Amino acid sequence: MIMTLEEAIKKIQPLDEEAMEYTRARWNTLGKPLHSLGRLEEMVTQFAGIYRDKNPHLGKKAVIVMAADNGVVAEGVTQTGQEVTKTVTENMTKHNATICIMSSMSGADVYPVDIGIATDCDNPGVLPRKIKYGTDNMAKGPAMSREEAVKAIEVGIGMVADLKEKGYNVLATGEMGIGNTTTSSAVCSVLLDQNVEKVTGKGAGLTNKDLEHKIEVIKQSIALNKVDANDPLDVLAKVGGLDIAGMAGCYIGGAALNIPVFIDGFISSVAALIAIRLVPECAPYLFPSHCSNEPAGRMILDAIGKQPYILANMCLGEGTGAVMGFTIADYAFKAYWELPSFEQTNFGTYEELN
Repeated sequence: MIMTLEEAIKKIQPLDEEAMEYTRARWNTLGKPLHSLGRLEEMVTQFAGIYRDKNPHLGKKAVIVMAADNGVVAEGVTQTGQEVTKTVTENMTKHNATICIMSSMSGADVYPVDIGIATDCDNPGVLPRKIKYGTDNMAKGPAMSREEAVKAIEVGIGMVADLKEKGYNVLATGEMGIGNTTTSSAVCSVLLDQNVEKVTGKGAGLTNKDLEHKIEVIKQSIALNKVDANDPLDVLAKVGGLDIAGMAGCYIGGAALNIPVFIDGFISSVAALIAIRLVPECAPYLFPSHCSNEPAGRMILDAIGKQPYILANMCLGEGTGAVMGFTIADYAFKAYWELPSFEQTNFGTYEELN
């Protein structure tokens, strides 16, 4: 299914309050103290509102991994070269990347997407959706054009549509792209009006001296490109990445097509920030998983109004935290559908206390 950004935005509706109210009421009939499963109860209720279904069930699960290179790597802001992006992405097709191993625990399928790898990727297991061969170097000019940013968002929307047609009804986002903590920190700094130093970490193993250089490159890139903090698309195009744009599209697509989407770590959360700034109505369709160990991990989640389910000091990416969200959802739905009611257990019912 082909859907433009504009078409997707028009399709987004508020969650179904009737389905949510029914689900809340049913939780209160189950044989346990009222509200004692806390946010697990809220998750099932929210899923009911998203599915517009009083009897919500989890179906097939998938992780969409957006793979793209970043031209800013030419500035020496990473420990490894761009070739690693393609290597790790292709490893996902052999099921020996971290995301594949972890997703198998939750019964989720992994879909790696070439949205902007710097070289040709002919691996049949990687979905070809290339917008361009990596972004341009944002330290020399815009990372991409505004039109390319929109096209990349629409790749994400299209991925959600394709997977919905294949029977998936809950998704997660992940990414693979050397240099994407640099772009994410740039986007974060601009949209949250924070000092670059405060939102920038060492990524995949920089030294203190390297970190100082990374911070300077980000500062220069923001200043050079005269980024408009009030225009999320401008921020994305000038100092963002194709992977970030693709994941933002997944969030908007999930909202348009009534599919809940789990956010991964820092980079995925930056993409969620872009999506919510563009389309605030998509926020209820998004679920956090963990809080990234990157410096701005908590800050980003606070900005999008999400509380993490997991605090594990993770910062690997690929969707590794998001698939753990699937497992939490499994627990929540298991309790919702298999707990006996008070009537079935012959317990006295609990009453709401003021």
